[in-house]
Amino acid sequence: MAREPSGPAWVERFPTSKSTDTLVDGFRQKCEAFLAALKDAGATVAINATLRPPERAYLMFWSFAINAGQVEPEDVQPHAGVEIEWVHRKPNGSPDLAASRAGAAAMVHGYDIAFKPSLTSLHIFGKAIDMSIAWDGALKIKQKNGTTKTIGSQPRSGLNHDLWAVGATYGVIKLPSDPPHWSSTGH
Repeated sequence: MAREPSGPAWVERFPTSKSTDTLVDGFRQKCEAFLAALKDAGATVAINATLRPPERAYLMFWSFAINAGQVEPEDVQPHAGVEIEWVHRKPNGSPDLAASRAGAAAMVHGYDIAFKPSLTSLHIFGKAIDMSIAWDGALKIKQKNGTTKTIGSQPRSGLNHDLWAVGATYGVIKLPSDPPHWSSTGH
């Protein structure tokens, strides 16, 4: 079977879920309780990613690494079920590094990758959620124990440290270095 060159066509394959239904039992209930508290408090939430297939993680990781010049295209190991060709070829059959990097760059752009992807992300195991959170004014939100916490501090987004503490009461832990990422462990 012929392998297909890297490029933007790969971005739509192996899609990431945006539904809490695909999260693992236990973490799913924690997320849904936190999301309900956010909604009840008047915050807006957009879920960007939940469960990510390992094939997609592979494509994201290696397209980023090739584009960044961290690895040569010919050094990327294959992944079962992903018939991608990272090495583009010139008409004479010799490797075309510029075209290979351009294919990887198109994928990085298509995935909208801002941070180095992981091959072991908790998204692969249904234990992470990427979401954008926003609100106006003070946010009066219930914590897991039923008490209400008023968050008047800035920013009014998922980057708010006071909101991180509320999420932690539900078992939804913020990864500070990745703006949309929350998980079962904070990684």
